[in-house]
Amino acid sequence: MYDYLIVGSGFFGSVCAYELNKQGYKVCVIESRDHIGGNCYTKNVNGINVHEYGPHIFHTSNEEVWNWINQFVSFNNFTLRPVANYKGEIYSLPFNMWTFSKLWNITSPIEAKRIIEEQSKHINEPTNLEEQAIKLVGKDVYEKLIKGYTHKQWKKEPTLLPKEIIKRLPVRFTYDNNYFNDKYQGIPIGGYTQIFEKLLEGIDVKLNTNYFIDELPEHKKVIYTGPIDKFYNYQFGELEYKTTRFEHYEHFNENYQGTPVMNYTDVEVPYTRIIEHKYFEPDNIVPDYTYITFEYPTEYKADKTEPMYPVNDEENNKKYLQYKNLADKEENIIFGGRLAEYKYYDMHQVIESALNKIKQII
Repeated sequence: MYDYLIVGSGFFGSVCAYELNKQGYKVCVIESRDHIGGNCYTKNVNGINVHEYGPHIFHTSNEEVWNWINQFVSFNNFTLRPVANYKGEIYSLPFNMWTFSKLWNITSPIEAKRIIEEQSKHINEPTNLEEQAIKLVGKDVYEKLIKGYTHKQWKKEPTLLPKEIIKRLPVRFTYDNNYFNDKYQGIPIGGYTQIFEKLLEGIDVKLNTNYFIDELPEHKKVIYTGPIDKFYNYQFGELEYKTTRFEHYEHFNENYQGTPVMNYTDVEVPYTRIIEHKYFEPDNIVPDYTYITFEYPTEYKADKTEPMYPVNDEENNKKYLQYKNLADKEENIIFGGRLAEYKYYDMHQVIESALNKIKQII
């Protein structure tokens, strides 16, 4: 009999498995997919480490998390500097003086702030994503670089989305186009899958195993990382998630777009961005071959499409609290991770959450 059955082999499940195994607990991990690593899974294709479920750039200012993850892998110094394509016009992301300079033909942060203030003076306290975006960067930037992209990504009008979503994006009045502000950033040299292989080494792992349908090994307790509403059979209704369909293509040439990430911000283009994977590990550039991924936002349907990002608006959060009230009463089931906690976690936040949970258990 296992001490813990862990449902899901993404970061939360794998970190818990590793730390519990280290403490002498008998652990089994089950995974519904045919591979470990959850959405962080990478696959080597002709020498290029492909991020199968979209790009994952590790970034954190948490030294404890950074030191912990560096036990298992070496990171390069990759920093994300995406490019926005609006109907063939190219802009720098995140929003910074390169963006404002091209859009308004200015060079001074004072001029940029003046234009933004003028374009957003009609908004006092923002109540939704559209108003928050205009308040942060002005109407011109919103119309070209936010509105269409957001509508595609979330399948909703920006006026119906919570303002907190846009606050995740940096706005700088300097010529700094590093997407993240964190102290530590990079991509694992050799891809992410190797991390999960090391975390789960010596641990029983069962792939293609559905927690709700398949026969499970005997166990005392469960660590569940799947959708919390599914666990309770949607008794309070389905929670809303954002999900994405990925189309992968290989090209037998050196260079497809010259950058790892290009966002397409007009609503007429059906995909949100194109990823060129070879540029995540520039020290390992493969000649005369490249691999790209188109990302298409897709309508989420429970039990039919993969849930990826929670839609943390007021209605969904209220519904989640009803599920959390049930989860808090469970004695032998622990809920954790982006789907089970219904939180828009980044990787370092998932790891931190898992490490904290293990400290509580031990």
